[in-house]
Amino acid sequence: MRNSAKKSIKFIIFVLLIFFLDGCVTIYNPATERRETLFFDTQSEVALGVDIDKQIQKKLKILHDPQLQQRLDSIGIKVATYSDRQDLSYHFRIVNDKELNAFAIPGGFVYVNSGLITAANDAELAGVLAHEIGHIAARHSVKKLQAAMGYQIITNIVLGRSGQAATEQALDIVFNLVNLGYSRQDEFLADKLAVRYTRRANFSPLGIITFFAKLKAEAEKKGTGIRLVFLSSHPPIEKRIARVENEIRLYPY
Repeated sequence: MRNSAKKSIKFIIFVLLIFFLDGCVTIYNPATERRETLFFDTQSEVALGVDIDKQIQKKLKILHDPQLQQRLDSIGIKVATYSDRQDLSYHFRIVNDKELNAFAIPGGFVYVNSGLITAANDAELAGVLAHEIGHIAARHSVKKLQAAMGYQIITNIVLGRSGQAATEQALDIVFNLVNLGYSRQDEFLADKLAVRYTRRANFSPLGIITFFAKLKAEAEKKGTGIRLVFLSSHPPIEKRIARVENEIRLYPY
């Protein structure tokens, strides 16, 4: 009887796994130049991004400054036009904060601190936005999300939990990712894509390097207590500058 019950449970899980995997999509991602299997299609990712965006707007102080917003949108939309990912719309928010920070979430949402917008010239701002758009194009946050939630998603199906519970888990994971940053490999790729996108949009990719210099100076001025998401858990800035310089040489004007 026990063996029979175990076999039945294994069969049910097997069927659920097949059902679950049947919902996956495999695509060729030009940003990573690889074929990738995704648990979330674009429609699901955008829906999740909208929910997360609503929560972020409640937690952070979003600045509604027409002049700054016009500049941000103008540069952001121009850069996004040349992104490897055109299956979603890009949205740019200003966070009322003096720190030189920016981050992106699933669904095409990019947040930039007002202090960064003020401190950066157009080429530098384009470089920052291109970097964040690169994360979106490479689906870095989506892949982190599905890696963290894969088992939980299956468990939710087995236990008959609602989709709302899974969404709440996703919110927590994305917020954690925003705070901790991406892997070194992800950051190097986002920098590489930033060179590509800024160049295509007719912004100087050298702005990426000069902005790195500003970040380094800001970190040195404020000491170890500074909290720059753009630098946290990232490769040493000298290595990032060297790689960007090399990428610019490989991708000449």
